[in-house]
Amino acid sequence: MSRVRRQHRASAPDAPDAPAAGGPSAPGRGAPRTGVRKAAAALAAVAALVTAAGCGIRTTAVPVDAGPAPSRVPCTLSGKPTPTPAQPQMHVRVYLVCASALEAVDRTLTVSEVRTGVRLRTARTLLGELMEQPSATEREAGFSSLVRGPLAVSPPRDGDPAGTLRLSRRPEDLPAAALAQVVCTLAESPAAAGSGTVVLAGPGDHAPRGYRCTDSVKQRPDAAPPTAGPPTPAPTS
Repeated sequence: MSRVRRQHRASAPDAPDAPAAGGPSAPGRGAPRTGVRKAAAALAAVAALVTAAGCGIRTTAVPVDAGPAPSRVPCTLSGKPTPTPAQPQMHVRVYLVCASALEAVDRTLTVSEVRTGVRLRTARTLLGELMEQPSATEREAGFSSLVRGPLAVSPPRDGDPAGTLRLSRRPEDLPAAALAQVVCTLAESPAAAGSGTVVLAGPGDHAPRGYRCTDSVKQRPDAAPPTAGPPTPAPTS
């Protein structure tokens, strides 16, 4: 009689039993992982707030106001110069260019620079004012001058009409706007020959001509100033 040997496998006493797939312990394994993820997200949010505070970043929903749009030049001066008490002064008027038109500007000069009733000295003083660069206040208001030197004034010649002013350049050779400045400035001053007309001539033998300052000249200085009728020559001595 043959003996049948039976082999018995002994299970390890220290090995725990592995739970079956899909058993009652499977759902409990995901709960710790969800808590870890929530904690990590909270830590990341806190770290972002700390970083923003450390960099001085402040969030706001209010739009930044950059201020109003730049406006056009005013073509007006805010105030008049204050006379110096120690030296007598007087006001003169010159015409400058602003916004493509001629605008009158009052300036203050000492009495030694201009003498009332002296036509040639007045013309020289006013012409010098036109060739000067506008002041900072005038530039801020939009004023400029197109009269460029060298440009001088000399007395009339024999046979010239009364009140003639001879320029070192022909009036027709000046830019139209510069000539308009000269004409309007001199025509409204004691240097004018009368009736709002200034008689100008150049250094050559060209006959003097009368130039008038009108509203159309002030509004459109780029156009040539109108000329008056031929002046009457002064009698020869």
